[in-house]
Amino acid sequence: MGKIEKGVSCSISGCKNTAVKSVSRSQLAGSGLSAGGDGRRVYLCHDHSKEWKKSTKKDRDAQRARWG
Repeated sequence: MGKIEKGVSCSISGCKNTAVKSVSRSQLAGSGLSAGGDGRRVYLCHDHSKEWKKSTKKDRDAQRARWG
């Protein structure tokens, strides 16, 4: 059982919602969101997950194009 299934809260500063997605800190760096705490993983609630997804769409598309 992972941390999300256990009910970890969102890592973004000031948010107390439950997380639905985890991403690495390096993936979060270019999105403009600020996460508190330490660790390699950042946990995002539904709202912050959508915001991260919208802000990094071009970068993720470029990575997929390089893979093949």
